[in-house]
Amino acid sequence: MTRIKDTNIGIVGVGLMGSSIVASLLVAGHTVKAIAPLAGELDLAAVRIKEQLLLCEKGAFLTAPVDFYLSSLTISEDYNVLHDCSLVVECIIEDMEIKEAVFKKIIASVSKDAVLASNTSAIPITMLQTFIPNPERFIGIHWAEPAFATRFLEIICGDKTSDQTANWVFELAHHWGKEPTLLRKDIRGFITNRLMYSVYREALTLVEHGHATIEDADKAFRYDMGSWITLMGIFRRMDFIGLQDFPVIFNALFPGLSNTGEVPAVVQKLMDKDARGTQNGIGFYSYTEEACRSWDKAFEAFNQDIYRLAALYPAEAISSVLK
Repeated sequence: MTRIKDTNIGIVGVGLMGSSIVASLLVAGHTVKAIAPLAGELDLAAVRIKEQLLLCEKGAFLTAPVDFYLSSLTISEDYNVLHDCSLVVECIIEDMEIKEAVFKKIIASVSKDAVLASNTSAIPITMLQTFIPNPERFIGIHWAEPAFATRFLEIICGDKTSDQTANWVFELAHHWGKEPTLLRKDIRGFITNRLMYSVYREALTLVEHGHATIEDADKAFRYDMGSWITLMGIFRRMDFIGLQDFPVIFNALFPGLSNTGEVPAVVQKLMDKDARGTQNGIGFYSYTEEACRSWDKAFEAFNQDIYRLAALYPAEAISSVLK
């Protein structure tokens, strides 16, 4: 495998997520080759990536001017610029046929030793591996938005991903300033989506049955879990408050939790209205254009704060932090 510091990385797809990943990798010191796969997107891609870097600058993630990082970036519609990349990550629409076509272009442009990856959050990595010669070099790398201001990263092995590939990407992720999880077995939804969608399902069930309002469900999650989750996660929280009562609680609560496999009616009603949340002002809450902009700005500022707050309380050094 290529040494970390010498790794050229390709990103195929430069929408909101792709451009954010590009910015994150530039900040980490990589040479990045970004492919705009859609006709006419080249100029827009350049604008998006510079905007992301300006956000990095605003959040004090940069140690040099924006133009310094842009000098390590190539944006092109020509897949051949990927020829010297040790890692290429696909960040396009969640459509199997489109992904297959894109990977054919990537494979034709890179060496047989290049590690190939997808940022998918919905399609099993093992299914995508069927498109790849030497599938042991294929892996899932799932960022959270904004990529440069979150410590989250999921690395997902397909059935044929080699340990060498997985371990190299895991090491690389630490170079990006992440706290990565490594999922050795490919399961639909990976870790974070399975956890979060379990919460969504239960919260929506409570709302549909009239046990809670949208506002109360949000308050409960925000002011209870939100007050400790960044510090200690889930299982350390159980250790912290004591394990002795959990068997009784599990026996009492688990039988009554939702296990529905259907789209909740409240969500379907919103879809029928073409609700897109803060993208168009229609969602569980209603938003003016000004309110949408305010939420964007608040999220930007919060991500900067929580990124740095998390670094103050590393689990392995928590005892020394409190001295």
